[in-house]
Amino acid sequence: MIESLLAPFGAIKAPTRVAAEVKLIDILFTPNVLQNPELEPLGLLGKFAEFPAIIEPFRNALQEEDIPDCIIRVLEVQKALQREAKRKKTVLEETATPFQWILTPTVSLDVLSKCKADPDTNWMPGVYFTAEILRTAIVAIHELRSEPETLWLRMLGRDTVQKNAIDEFISLPDNNPFKQATLECLYNFKQNLEFNKPEDTEETELLMRLAPLYQQDRELAKQEGRVEGEQRLVLRLLFRRFGEIDASIIEQVNSLSTEQLEALGEALLDFSALSDLEAWLNQSLQ
Repeated sequence: MIESLLAPFGAIKAPTRVAAEVKLIDILFTPNVLQNPELEPLGLLGKFAEFPAIIEPFRNALQEEDIPDCIIRVLEVQKALQREAKRKKTVLEETATPFQWILTPTVSLDVLSKCKADPDTNWMPGVYFTAEILRTAIVAIHELRSEPETLWLRMLGRDTVQKNAIDEFISLPDNNPFKQATLECLYNFKQNLEFNKPEDTEETELLMRLAPLYQQDRELAKQEGRVEGEQRLVLRLLFRRFGEIDASIIEQVNSLSTEQLEALGEALLDFSALSDLEAWLNQSLQ
């Protein structure tokens, strides 16, 4: 009926096949445990990852034409999960369907308005949610507060936002559980920039900022490797000299600096008994 009514006014093709283009998702994350408390050190990023998530980071500002592709991807994933659940005759829980987080260094009010994306009082400023059925939020990195909870996301920003975030990252304690993994990613990024010889002034400045950080960490790694080598050498000599050694003594040896280990390597030639080693350690560790 509709075809008949509209036919006098234009061309009709019914039914019409829509050729689907292959869509690639940047990150599809499925947590091993829902709402895992161990994600807390990742702050806002960890909050995104409490449940299955699609994460789409943009290097440049999100544009209006980018939105449809992102929406199609999350809906395609949802449809695939629904088909699988139907085939297995199971119920697809809402928490098993990924929610999409679009990360953008900046975004215009016009784009947010056209997406009907609004802030949520349960979330910090900078996070905008589209219609619930679309399961998508836009994260405007430049609007996030400068606090530890947003650090990992602000490192994906641009200009001052990224510079400040890297400064904060450098000052993190070395025992931070995520610092070393992030350093490796930064080094890979640095190598890619060096290989591609960027003309972008901002990327060149970022490369210069990463260079001393890379050098400092490599020197530390070399130093740590040297200490471990000295520890192995000294312990091998001690085992050969005295046989079995108490675990507490091994722990004391491992706590020595490189210079102290070198001194112990020379001093142990004059030790005649294990008590000489114990006396030397007690004096060195005072």
